Amino acid sequence: MSTSEIATVLAWHDALSEKNLGTLAELSSDDIEIGDADGAAQGLDALHEWARGFPGPVTTGRLFVHGGTVVAEQTLADGTTAASAFRVVHDQVTSVFRHDDLAAALAATDLTEDDQA
Repeated sequence: MSTSEIATVLAWHDALSEKNLGTLAELSSDDIEIGDADGAAQGLDALHEWARGFPGPVTTGRLFVHGGTVVAEQTLADGTTAASAFRVVHDQVTSVFRHDDLAAALAATDLTEDDQA
């Protein structure tokens, strides 16, 4: 388990919730990939556009980590739950993919309950 990877994801969530685009960019690689079931985009401009439209704060629940991959269970501002899979390299998020639920995120990353932080 890497405390650094977890800290990066938690700080990234905080910056997203606060719509702090400068910090979000600092915590992300220049070629970050952002995606969900509807498609994907790449780069800091795409990240900023996506973050501006993000519907309010996100609360992070359980975290799972292994080999640079972090899955975060999330509760969104409207009370719905989701999970995102992050790839973290050198304290920067290089990709984030949002899934409808924790089970889907864990399955997509081959992480299991045993990888809970």
